[in-house]
Amino acid sequence: MKIQNYINGEWKEPSTGQFAPVINPATGETIAEVAMSGPNDIDEAVQAAKEAQKQWALVPAPKRAEILYKVGMLLKERKEQLARMLTMEMGKVIEEARGEVQEGIDMAFYMAGEGRRLFGDTTPSELKDKFAMSVRTPVGVVGIITPWNFPIAIATWKSFPAIVAGNAVVWKPAPETPIMAQELARIFEEAGLPPGVFHVVHGDGPTVGNALVEHPDVKVISFTGSNEVGRMIAEKCGRLLKKVSLEMGGKNAVIVMDDADLTLAVDGIIWSAFGTSGQRCTACSRVIVHERVKQELERRLLEAVKTLKIGNGLDETVKVGPVIHEEALQKIDRYVRIGVEEGAKLLVGGYILREGDYARGFYYAPTIFTDVTPNMRIAREEIFGPVVSIISVRSLDEAIAVNNSVDYGLSSAIFTRDVNNVFRAMRDLDTGIVYVNAGTTGAEIHLPFGGTKGTGNGHRDSGVAALDVFTEWRSIYVDFSGKLQRAQIDTDD
Repeated sequence: MKIQNYINGEWKEPSTGQFAPVINPATGETIAEVAMSGPNDIDEAVQAAKEAQKQWALVPAPKRAEILYKVGMLLKERKEQLARMLTMEMGKVIEEARGEVQEGIDMAFYMAGEGRRLFGDTTPSELKDKFAMSVRTPVGVVGIITPWNFPIAIATWKSFPAIVAGNAVVWKPAPETPIMAQELARIFEEAGLPPGVFHVVHGDGPTVGNALVEHPDVKVISFTGSNEVGRMIAEKCGRLLKKVSLEMGGKNAVIVMDDADLTLAVDGIIWSAFGTSGQRCTACSRVIVHERVKQELERRLLEAVKTLKIGNGLDETVKVGPVIHEEALQKIDRYVRIGVEEGAKLLVGGYILREGDYARGFYYAPTIFTDVTPNMRIAREEIFGPVVSIISVRSLDEAIAVNNSVDYGLSSAIFTRDVNNVFRAMRDLDTGIVYVNAGTTGAEIHLPFGGTKGTGNGHRDSGVAALDVFTEWRSIYVDFSGKLQRAQIDTDD
């Protein structure tokens, strides 16, 4: 199967004529070939988007929303089919893949509702016979760049609010996971979205991503990916005075206090640390535990890890699938070696799985370190794999300080029965998302998603806040007095 670009309502070969293999990370098999495009393909998509957006913006927002309702229904009808495709190209277990498709369904219905809201403000004027209001307006052509770990969910977080607000979208998905992009484009087409409003251009970041970022007719870039790439995008957009939204990962921690329900805490840690094989920006990679319960928590975590079945995510009994590719596998293993060299104690895991059914895929054993100190690299840097570090503390104040000591600020969690501890944590943890008696994952689409510090630049995906990225505010004044009235000057008349 050759996966082409989707430009102006047509499936097109890349101008380069080049394709790259798409690998099933569970088996190492090539399941498709994806277009590796060039700047000319981006330019063609942007020019078509620019023309289509002019007419799309004139369609009443409730009518634009009807397309998203249809998209949501098509996603719902094809949920199982899409989930299986997702597992094959990305590797996450089928249960999680179904959950990811559900995020897209939820986002479609939620953002379709915004078609009858897109609220502005009406306010009194300081002058007689004058009306004042503000309204949202579309920005024009939007560029979105998404990662491989959530190949359909993150795309819907970005494209759905952009489209309902009256913009046209040019999307560069990750080349590792192009099948979901192809399927979403087909669904938009079937739902009746006019040609030119939604485009998919495949390729690598340095070539296609860079061309999208630097194109003068692209007014907004919404990016999810690494901090390193996000910083480069921010620099380019800053020079171009282009709006940019960044979501760049995390170093998320679960705090376990001495009064916590340890059974619940273990469930939350295991799910947060090893779900999606640790390849989530919200994955738990640190456990900050009160010293009084550290030993017992470790014992229970070891027992829980032993029950995790590792393998092909299409097997309903598997709980941990492969990582995305060999490069990721080697990066994770390097960090494990760094942890050992730094003096952390390896409790379980710490090796690549190469034997038997694992031979052709990219599998890493779920790994837990203990006796980790906050200044160790494994406690500060994003590993993006099934590796978690246990850090011992003596108090809630120390736990919060350790949580806040890293460069990221996406998600955090606390397990405690003390309501005072809960409210102090809610106030003092410096992350964009805080969970109480739950792990660090599980965001819902109607709340803002994003973080602080090195995680992002202040914008949010999901929720009503997502509309702020893809709209401009226009303030409107209507003076029906029949005479010149000067604000701040003629207010006493």
